[in-house]
Amino acid sequence: MKHDRIGLKHYDHVAVMTLNDPSVLNALGYYLKQDLTEALDVVDASDARCLVITGAGRAFCSGANLNDPNRPPRDRAAELRGEVKSDLEAWYNPTLIRLRNMDIPIVTAINGIAAGAGMSLALCGDIKIAAKSASFLQAFARIGLVPDAGSSYILPRLIGMARAMELSLLAERLPAETALRWGMINRVVDDADLMPKTMELAQGLANGPRSLGMIRRMVWDSLDNTLEQQLATEAQMQKRAGMTEDHAEGVAAFREKRHARFTGR
Repeated sequence: MKHDRIGLKHYDHVAVMTLNDPSVLNALGYYLKQDLTEALDVVDASDARCLVITGAGRAFCSGANLNDPNRPPRDRAAELRGEVKSDLEAWYNPTLIRLRNMDIPIVTAINGIAAGAGMSLALCGDIKIAAKSASFLQAFARIGLVPDAGSSYILPRLIGMARAMELSLLAERLPAETALRWGMINRVVDDADLMPKTMELAQGLANGPRSLGMIRRMVWDSLDNTLEQQLATEAQMQKRAGMTEDHAEGVAAFREKRHARFTGR
């Protein structure tokens, strides 16, 4: 990437995107955000069938970089008047929506702290794997701000109103093991096993059928849909899945009593 704040590597059909500014705990600075957008463009244009997001060094992401020397000057008064877009409107919100709408599964490998918007990024994963040393922090109240980057939306849906309110109001650090018990993440592994276990799981997803991307979109959509809307979504997605080569291969493998060889088409 242009500023070397994001690392992007492909392993077969798995794209691994690494937030790479460890000196500031991978805080979301101006250059890192530019590189992240560029990296997503590359992933979209590639043959990747699963995306892994992780952080370099001892943190996943510490949230917005409040001391970013590369940040363009802001006109807060103009933002309040609606004359220019805030950083949330211009980058954070579109990026979170873009991740939600991706056509491939996303796995987040959470090493160390995931705070503020970095916690929101971690929770974008369809499967969230954390190292035992990882922790989560809704840090906004500590600096007189409100939760953003989608955290006020996703947290109550993941862990319920009471726990979401507790995390947001008290701004206390949540250890990975507690996050697992609360149902906020999927798995906790030893620190040394984080990337090996993540890559094993991601490779399995990348070898899966094209319908996996449809499944993750359906589940995300279900957070907003009525039953009637979700039933219509299921019918629409099932039509699309039924037209794929992977569906034909899956049926053939079932009939021939063998493992299916999916190609993502």
